[in-house]
Amino acid sequence: MDHRAPPGGKAQCSYAGGIGTAVEARMARARGEGGAVAGRCRVAAVLALCALCALVAGCARTPPEQALREAMGELHAAIEARDAGGVAALLAGDFIGPRGLDRDGARRLAALHFMRHGDVGVLPGPLDIEFQEGHARVRLDAVLSAGSGRMLPDSARAWQVDTGWRLVDGDWKLVSAEWTPMLR
Repeated sequence: MDHRAPPGGKAQCSYAGGIGTAVEARMARARGEGGAVAGRCRVAAVLALCALCALVAGCARTPPEQALREAMGELHAAIEARDAGGVAALLAGDFIGPRGLDRDGARRLAALHFMRHGDVGVLPGPLDIEFQEGHARVRLDAVLSAGSGRMLPDSARAWQVDTGWRLVDGDWKLVSAEWTPMLR
C-alpha cells in the first residue's frame, strides 16, 4: 500500500493492482455527474445507519423488563447472602405463597433456612417473563443447594418456580410464589 500526498494536499491511498485508482475513478465520476451518485450514496448510508439504530433499539430490553430482572437478581443475591430482611424487602405487603404463607411467614421461613445452613446457593435457569399492565409473571427452574460450609453442598434440589410481580411506585414487588420439586 502506498500513502502519499499529492501537490493538491489530499492524501491518496493506492494498492498494488490498481484498486485505489478504481475507487478514485468512481469518486471522480460521482463528482462529474453533479454529485448525484455521491448524494444517493450518502442517503443510502444514512438510511442504513437509521435501520441499524432501529434494529439495535428494537433488541434492547424495555425498562420494565430490565427493572424486573434486576429485582430477580436482588432476590437471588439476598438468598445467597442469607439475608432474610433483604428477601422480605422484595415481598409485597400482600404476598401470598404456598399454603397461605404470608410476607412475615416467608421472612421467618427464609431466616430458619439460613440459620440451619451455613451456605445457601441458587442456580436459576432462564426466566420466562409475561407482562400485563403493571404486573408480570416469571417462571423458571432453579436448583437450590444448602450446606454447612464444606466444599460440596449437603443437599441440592431442583424446583419449578412460578412467581407473580407487581409494579409498586416504580419498584417490582413479589406478590405470589409457588414452587414444586422437579423430581419426587
